Amino acid sequence: MNDSIQANLAFDQQHIWHPYTSALDPLPCYQVSGAQGVHIHLATGEALIDGCSSWWTAIHGYNRPELNQAAKVQIDKFSHVMFGGLTHQPAIDVCRKLIEMTPSGLERVFLADSGSVSVEVAMKMALQYWACQGSPNKHKFITPRNGYHGDTFAAMSVCDPVNGMHSLFTDALAQQIFAPAPQTRFAQTWNEDDIAPLEELIQRHHNELAALVLEPVVQNAGGMRIYHPEYLKRARQICDDYGLLLICDEIATGFGRTGKLFACEHADISPDIMCVGKALTGGYVTLAATICTEDVAQGICQGNPGVFMHGPTYMGNPLACAIANASLDIIATGEWQQQVANIERQLTEQLSRCSELEAVADVRVLGAIGVVECKSDVDVATLQRKFVAAGVWIRPFGKLVYIMPPYVIQPKELSQLTQAIYDVLA
Repeated sequence: MNDSIQANLAFDQQHIWHPYTSALDPLPCYQVSGAQGVHIHLATGEALIDGCSSWWTAIHGYNRPELNQAAKVQIDKFSHVMFGGLTHQPAIDVCRKLIEMTPSGLERVFLADSGSVSVEVAMKMALQYWACQGSPNKHKFITPRNGYHGDTFAAMSVCDPVNGMHSLFTDALAQQIFAPAPQTRFAQTWNEDDIAPLEELIQRHHNELAALVLEPVVQNAGGMRIYHPEYLKRARQICDDYGLLLICDEIATGFGRTGKLFACEHADISPDIMCVGKALTGGYVTLAATICTEDVAQGICQGNPGVFMHGPTYMGNPLACAIANASLDIIATGEWQQQVANIERQLTEQLSRCSELEAVADVRVLGAIGVVECKSDVDVATLQRKFVAAGVWIRPFGKLVYIMPPYVIQPKELSQLTQAIYDVLA
């Protein structure tokens, strides 16, 4: 490693805070010099196959020509204008595409800066909706345990209380209601008892509940848990029965990751409010959206102050919207369907043998998601170093070693990822 790289990494370690990292004992970082296709190139010369799509965003791979071109064309026109009182073609196009591709009934799009912000927006929509309908008492949210919805305060309040470290923020966080996490796995026979605790809690608290917030079919950063679609279908029915809005957080699951365009489709339901982000721009720049029904949109604006009370400075950023349009055009070709199906088959076949390892508690796969759950927490720094040595980029957390590769990954490259997981855990 040359002196310049060493100096950069030393500065980084001393002065730059990375996600979920201690300032006292920071996890090691690896300096990136470039990325192409499914490879991340390190400044030290290694090329790593990316197993997590840069936190589930880079579904089309890196340096995709269509996305590069969209960015170049737009930046020569204008990179940003305020969205208050102004609009532009990239925003109009991306909203039109989102309305066309998302589940039926979702008709109004609020463009947000990030996934966490889109969840904040969704929760604020639900609160303002009920306030303007004359039910300000409906100001709480119910959510299954093991969920994850973001690190800002409203979003954090509906994350799992243990994983979200609610004990640190007890006096500052809104107190929500938590149902037991769904237990029936995706391929198991549905057990109606699984939904009973949620229905009981909603029955008891519905007069104060604005909405049910959940991740459809896959609970992602809260444990990579894959559950039965019938839970989601029954949740939709219960919300209708007791007068709650249903907020589906599709930030991680949207745009084909689970084998359906949106995970809601596994249960054939449509939410009142949906959050999307991450893969929306193919991993190029941050952009998210909160999409709601016309009933919710109209209901929010029927009472004082008559407008929805939210407006990010960079809302509808034209550069982000232009790239998102190119990303959605690639998705619209439908090539992701065969890609994800192929990935699912290969992950199912190749990760299954990890279940024979002493350290492994469970293996599960859905779409382009492969999860190996260990019996105890893994040493992230040690595993990371071994994975880099094996030529792959896999970022474990807690007990989980998982991969969510770009859809464009080739079988040989995917085999290198699965082999690395087996070898390192063995």
